[in-house]
Amino acid sequence: MAHTNLPTLSSDSGLTRYLQKIRKFPMLDPDEEFMLAKRYKEHEDPSAAQKLITSHLRLVAKIAMGYRGYGLPISEVISEGNVGLMQAVKRFEPDKGFRLATYAMWWIRASIQEYVLRSWSLVKIGTTAAQKRLFFNLRRLKGQIAALDDGSLHPDQIKQIATTLRVTEAEVVSMNQRLSGDASLNTPMRADDGASQWQDWLVDETPDQETVLGETQEHDERRTMLVNAMEVLNKRERRIFEARRLAEDHSTLEELAQEFGVSRERIRQIEVRAFEKVQAAVIAAAEKSQRLLEDA
Repeated sequence: MAHTNLPTLSSDSGLTRYLQKIRKFPMLDPDEEFMLAKRYKEHEDPSAAQKLITSHLRLVAKIAMGYRGYGLPISEVISEGNVGLMQAVKRFEPDKGFRLATYAMWWIRASIQEYVLRSWSLVKIGTTAAQKRLFFNLRRLKGQIAALDDGSLHPDQIKQIATTLRVTEAEVVSMNQRLSGDASLNTPMRADDGASQWQDWLVDETPDQETVLGETQEHDERRTMLVNAMEVLNKRERRIFEARRLAEDHSTLEELAQEFGVSRERIRQIEVRAFEKVQAAVIAAAEKSQRLLEDA
């Protein structure tokens, strides 16, 4: 993918100048974004890709700022996020009805989080989604349950965190020792600024943005959105939708017709109606998420 003429950020000292530059790129309205995305997907038009990328550089910077607490150069964090944005533009499918920002933030976070994991040499953890979720959410949960000042945890707190993040208690203890042993959360960010501490910059992600990387993260986000959207279905619609669209071994129209005592054509009609209702609910949720992101 061509991405020439993009603003560069070579060091943290140029952050202010970089932020000023990317604010000059206009935001896209839904119709313009859709047409550019279609043009890139169908014709691989590099100018369309560049407009999509530059209009979302502010989103990358905003997400990247949430990872300043890991002590890494913000210039590199933003650079990694931009790589994720480019991947999102390359894979984006505008016909599905989502805004690019809603889709891209999964790829941006995934790219940044992989960089954080590669860079923290003390964190010799595995690559499972659960371990990464523990790494990125342990501090937040400790803050919520008022852990001790020295960073240690009571047995009941360990159990609570393990249950919440679906890991073993031993993994919680081990990760807590590694993170607490690296540096005090009360350590000043700069020697001349005793009021600004590490803990002031720690990422505080909301529950629906917990860390699972790459396509695993995207899958989990979409699954959550789908599950919520299925609340619009009645019991029969839900049964038919799951059997025809979600089950590994899809039920046939004949099997469901016998189950409900109706014709195969009636089952097909219910399936189509259920799909349309779920699709509308998913799009509405995605648009709401986009509005919240733009208002933030």
